[in-house]
Parts: sequence; structure tokens; C-alpha cells
Amino acid sequence: MNNAYKNVHPYMVECAAEAARVARGVTAARLAEPGPTHCPDWDVRTLVNHWVLYTSHGLEHRALRKQLSEELTGRDFTADPGWARAYADQLDRAVAAWDDPAVWEGEVDLGMAKMPAAELAPMIVKEMAVHGWDVATATGQEFRISDGAARLVLDVVDTHGELYRQYDGFADPVDVPDDAPVFERALAHSGRDPRLARIELDQ
Repeated sequence: MNNAYKNVHPYMVECAAEAARVARGVTAARLAEPGPTHCPDWDVRTLVNHWVLYTSHGLEHRALRKQLSEELTGRDFTADPGWARAYADQLDRAVAAWDDPAVWEGEVDLGMAKMPAAELAPMIVKEMAVHGWDVATATGQEFRISDGAARLVLDVVDTHGELYRQYDGFADPVDVPDDAPVFERALAHSGRDPRLARIELDQ
């Protein structure tokens, strides 16, 4: 059995469930707020649409070795009042598509380049968790994952951090104590300040 499937897929399932839970907590009023999020130049609606596209539709398409259509990349998923339920359903399909050790073999064509499936899948799980935290923080919620899932996210952030920074996906790392919780360290290494979430939740 492919070790990546065995070691990563359970955390994909976990993070997808938490992403679906957070999505259900995003109100229409929060979506309409014009203010910034932890992602520069993105309001809540833009952030949520990016999150939905790449962590559910993108996740399934990568498993099926298909490219995302222009219709999907240009869609405002949040225009549908039932978008959170649709997102949860699509996450289920995406996770199911990866529930096959054979899918983790070989490469995925990303258009500009190819990447081993076993390397790409954890990166999408990272997107699910880190942008899930962005959405949760912007909407007065928490994003909670196990230390095991957090270690996976931290490993992806540390392994690919410079690549993300080249494309403005990450800001410079934020200092946190060495004994900070694992997920907080992952967020900090990606340029997010996990202390801001606690301040906002306390308000």
C-alpha cells in the first residue's frame, strides 16, 4: 500500500470534515463584509470562493487527473444560498476520489508542470486547513484539527514555504514560542499570526 495514502488520507478526511463544519458557520452577513482577511486583498467572499474551488473541486479533479474548467474557476460558489452544503457534498466526493491507493501513484498534470500525486495531496490538505483557519478567523470561529493533522500541515509549510512565498502565497514567518501548539507553528511559519485569532474571538 502507498505510504502517502496510508499516512495522509486520514488527515484529508479529518480536515475536510472540519472545513465543512466551518463553512456551515459562515453567515450571509459575514460573506457580505468588505473588510480584509488574513489573505491580503481578499475579502471573505473571495477567500471562501478560493477555498471551495481548490480544496473540493480541485482536490477531486487532481485525483481524476482532470483540469478545472473555466466555468468552475470563474464561479461564485457563495451566490448559492446552499453553498456550504454543496461544499460539504463536494468535499465528500473529493475525499472519496482519493480513497484508492492507486490514485496516489504517478504524477498529476498541473498545466505548467507535473507533480507526484503523493506530494500534491498533502499540499491541498494544507490549503484546506490553512485557508480554513483564515475563513474561521474572519468569521469569528475556530479551526480545530488534531496534532497529527497539524504536523502534516507544518511539514508541508516548512518543505514548500519558499515556493509559496515566490508566488505571494505566504508572508514572512511570524515568531511564536518553540512550545506553541503545532498548528499555531504551522500558521506562523506560513506568515499568519495565530494570536490574532484569539484576540478576535475574545472580542
